[in-house]
Amino acid sequence: MSISPRSQSDEPLAGHAYPLLYNVVYCSRASDGIDEAAVARIIETSRRWNPAQGITGLLVFGSGIFFQWLEGPRDNVTQLMANLKKDPRHQDVVPLSAVEEVRERLFPDWDMELVTSDDIRDVLVDALDNAKDPNNIKALASLLTQLDAGQLGGLGQAA
Repeated sequence: MSISPRSQSDEPLAGHAYPLLYNVVYCSRASDGIDEAAVARIIETSRRWNPAQGITGLLVFGSGIFFQWLEGPRDNVTQLMANLKKDPRHQDVVPLSAVEEVRERLFPDWDMELVTSDDIRDVLVDALDNAKDPNNIKALASLLTQLDAGQLGGLGQAA
């Protein structure tokens, strides 16, 4: 019997309530010519590919900046990041955090959800309000602090 990577990653570790997940947060600059249609194609591809890889997360696009939160099995997320760094649609890929820990998924039902830059703060606050895992609470609070300090490439800032 074969088990999909998602099933494996979502099995709690012995003695823990949550699975071991690898989480990467990064920003990148969109290449010239990336518009809403190009971003829609990225989301469409992600929604086809990510479920089989056990990857969930969100993508924010605004002001020519991508901001993405990815979570899933380490090997699969690492391979996706390697692909993104070679993707000509992304320039200046800047990892903001990479952590492997036992925790609940922040976005368990989002194979890949597109969030506008205007809504990123609301999404992060909502995730923080619903988080139960102390590691998630810490990560979300840190991202909100960075967002409010303008450290995430202008995301969430008034235009």
